[in-house]
Amino acid sequence: MADSSFDIVSKVERQEVDNALNQAGKEISQRYDFKNVGASIDWSGEKIEMRANSEERVKAILDVFETKLVKRGISLKALDTGEPQASGKEYKIVASIEEGISQDNAKKVAKIIRDEGPKGVKAQVQGDELRVSSKSRDDLQEVQALLKGKDLDFALQYVNYR
Repeated sequence: MADSSFDIVSKVERQEVDNALNQAGKEISQRYDFKNVGASIDWSGEKIEMRANSEERVKAILDVFETKLVKRGISLKALDTGEPQASGKEYKIVASIEEGISQDNAKKVAKIIRDEGPKGVKAQVQGDELRVSSKSRDDLQEVQALLKGKDLDFALQYVNYR
């Protein structure tokens, strides 16, 4: 019997992020506490830029955006935010969306699978994803449960289950 396998990836659907950003922008433009404070959120190249006239307001914009991301099913672990920075009379936060599993993180996940996972499960790093294979599908499900139980600082999705 052939080995069963699945891939561990860290991908974010760009359209969902865009929808969350548009919803957050709409809420910010309509909310009373954001009136006349120069509050805005939009794309700046590959980054997301939030602006307001005070540090508390810009943090509130970030909170609104995070809420919209969660409602759209995007893990907040994929969002990498900076600290509020003063820029003239306004404050801004620059955030980016992290995609792909770095080599270090892939090695960390492979080590967890090797050390704590069932015997006979193999994990191979392939670019920015990880292929996990085994003769038993039950072992693969056990690996998924193991990784979901771990508190990793990056988002994981499981694809190509066969």
